[in-house]
Amino acid sequence: MKLNTRKNVIGNSILYLILTIFAIVMILPFYWTILTSIRYNEDMFSLPIKWFITRITFEHYVSAFTTVPYAKYFGNSLFLATMGVLTNLFFGSLGGYAFAKLKFRGKNAIFKVLLSSIMVPGIVTMIPQFLLLKNFPMVGGNNILGSGGIGFLNSYWAIILPGAAGAFAVFLMRQFFLSLPDDLAESARIEGAGEFRIFWNIYLPLTKPALAALSIFTFQGGWNNFMWPMIILSDPEKYTIQMALQSFSFNHATEYGPMMAASIVATLPIFILFIFAQKYFVQGIAFAGIKG
Repeated sequence: MKLNTRKNVIGNSILYLILTIFAIVMILPFYWTILTSIRYNEDMFSLPIKWFITRITFEHYVSAFTTVPYAKYFGNSLFLATMGVLTNLFFGSLGGYAFAKLKFRGKNAIFKVLLSSIMVPGIVTMIPQFLLLKNFPMVGGNNILGSGGIGFLNSYWAIILPGAAGAFAVFLMRQFFLSLPDDLAESARIEGAGEFRIFWNIYLPLTKPALAALSIFTFQGGWNNFMWPMIILSDPEKYTIQMALQSFSFNHATEYGPMMAASIVATLPIFILFIFAQKYFVQGIAFAGIKG
């Protein structure tokens, strides 16, 4: 018994040591970003490298908000990320409920096709998606044939609509709905409840852990989205916070202090969201793997 106990202690110690090393490696870039954001310019590239600082300045944070309208870009990103969360929660839940609780011909085949779309890299669909949004009929000056205007380009709808019901959202919610008993729906149908009422009043309130996890994933994806808004938006007033970060690099020079300060500010919403919703996040991830 003592020998087994000693082996367990040694094994756990090695495991914790390895995890600690990995944790330090993962945290180190973020720590360096914080240091750079509060350092004086002359201390940034000093040798040998200083891992601890004695002089602190917040001028880089002031520059981050005065060099560009950073607060406005922050609000733009917050709006787009929030709209992405709301649309994915609603449409993803509807799709997940349909695949989990409703019976219709070809359900499994359709779900497999939907699930396979997750494996397609987003870069592959960018050009077809761009052309579809540009030539959308009766929008942005287009005629009924989809020509003559710019469609949804340079509008927030071009960012919101393509991701309004992601395949991952449908998959996650389906997995959670599968864990809920079918008897709830059968009893409600006997009482004369409609299908949407069953979904909205009975099942949806039981999926809070999955909704919280989906909210975190969707908000993070929308908040960090850079490439697609860069392609779609041409009006500087509509730029997102990720697009604003490139404003600190111009003429082959980079203002590292303000850029790092802006990066820290950009991470705060994700950090705060995870802190307050991590319990639901872990529960939602656990349910994502149940029942195929």
